[in-house]
Amino acid sequence: MAKKDHWESVYQTKASSAVSWFAPHLATSLKFIESTGLDKAACIIDVGGGASTLVDDLLLRGYKNITVVDLASSALAAAQQRLGDQAAQVEWLAGDITQLTLPRGKYAIWHDRAVFHFLTDAADRREYIKQVCCAVKEGGYVILATFGPRGPEQCSGLPVARYSAEQLHGIFGEPFQFVSQATVEHETPIGKQQEFVYCCCRKNAECQGGN
Repeated sequence: MAKKDHWESVYQTKASSAVSWFAPHLATSLKFIESTGLDKAACIIDVGGGASTLVDDLLLRGYKNITVVDLASSALAAAQQRLGDQAAQVEWLAGDITQLTLPRGKYAIWHDRAVFHFLTDAADRREYIKQVCCAVKEGGYVILATFGPRGPEQCSGLPVARYSAEQLHGIFGEPFQFVSQATVEHETPIGKQQEFVYCCCRKNAECQGGN
């Protein structure tokens, strides 16, 4: 099954609040975003944001330039329906983040919770990092959350990679300055615990790709 078909099926057969990565509020993500100290008009891209509630909380806090990307159109539709009229304040992009054409140097914050760890192929990781290098402005922040070393080896029937914060920073390479990290235990809707590792880096120079 193609990746897009897989994720469309997930969101068409499960409620948004029933998928394992769901959280009513992404408190740690919000903390990292707010810790950058950037203006509320800063451009933020939420990669794999789909039906996540992060966009709701960002709008509630006054952030004005938000883009949400997801491979599954059905996930984006669920978020748009939930937001109602507020959905018009958000830019929605459906597509594979490794293949989309993104504007150069637009985003001050790149946020990804639970997409990067699905990129088990090295070529896909290289394309992803090229996207970050292109789309994030110099001085912008990259906030990644993946399964940690004690996290599951599979999610939604697919294999995943697990990372420490140091490994994530190492993959992105020298142009990215390590800023901070956090390890959190995410409780799934059925009560299982999953280790997530957050890594925040700052893009300090032009780059072409990672290591």
